[in-house]
Amino acid sequence: MKNKIILFDLDGTLIDSTEAVYEGICEAFKHFNQTAPTYEFASAQIGYTLEDMFHTFGVEDSKIPEFIAIYREHYGKICNAKTHLLENAQQAIKKAYEFAHLGVVTTKTAKYSKIILEHLGVLEYFVCVVGRENTLEAKPSAQPILLALEFMPKEIAKNNIYMIGDTPLDIQAANNAKIQSIGVLSGYASAELLQQYAHHIAKDALEAIERIQKS
Repeated sequence: MKNKIILFDLDGTLIDSTEAVYEGICEAFKHFNQTAPTYEFASAQIGYTLEDMFHTFGVEDSKIPEFIAIYREHYGKICNAKTHLLENAQQAIKKAYEFAHLGVVTTKTAKYSKIILEHLGVLEYFVCVVGRENTLEAKPSAQPILLALEFMPKEIAKNNIYMIGDTPLDIQAANNAKIQSIGVLSGYASAELLQQYAHHIAKDALEAIERIQKS
């Protein structure tokens, strides 16, 4: 019997789509004849919404929707080919599926998240995929997590509901939703940064799942 709920972030937690994300960013800047941010600077912003990312890159607010449109058009063409599961991620998903109801809460769109997860052969393990277009507010707001929980069994107590993610946004969202959280070091935030927010830190999603299973 499944007695827990586990919600996963995507980028840096289960998948690595850095190459595809950066190529989409570069395509948008190229389209508008502007200089793209460096790979290092851009990859450090992964996990934030596209609106926040392009704002951080210095794009005028009025132009951001146009940049995002170009980004998404290109990203949709390359996301499957240039995205892969992180080491141990598939094992983590399958192990978690044995004892928990699983969901995804991401700042990617649910549309592309589902396409990628299906391509990687793991979409079937998730009850729901909540993306940027599904709520008014993104992480660190509790909204995406609370929406995901609407698809889950209601009898599971908050202390048996977990969010696993690689950035402070994931931990803050879990705190705001009053659920448990585990930060993982497989993604884009440094250990030093993550330690400022997370009470529990694991090497990767598999180690996080093993810890939850024993709890």
